[in-house]
Amino acid sequence: MNHSIKLGLLAAWLFATTPAHAASDRVMTVKTSVNGMVCSFCAQGIIAHFKKHPAISQVHVDLTRKLVILEEKKGSSISDREITDFIRKSGFDPQKVERTTDSFATAKGSKP
Repeated sequence: MNHSIKLGLLAAWLFATTPAHAASDRVMTVKTSVNGMVCSFCAQGIIAHFKKHPAISQVHVDLTRKLVILEEKKGSSISDREITDFIRKSGFDPQKVERTTDSFATAKGSKP
């Protein structure tokens, strides 16, 4: 094989594998719609729990929009099931889990 073909194959391989690696290094923001949260006491329990989770760097509860917003640490992840199970065990009704690459600040400030 000549060197230009080998170089081309190497470049193609690097191009093909880079996005997969980059995606795992992204910081994800997770928004979960929750029915039943009405007071700051409710919010504080959820915040305290998720702050202890090793994959979570920031937590925000928006009672007006009925959202729990989590920011995952770079290279870490929390499963949708883990999120919904805890919210359900806390006495609330988790609706929809949405993952986005929007910043945590954007997710906190965005309109429904």
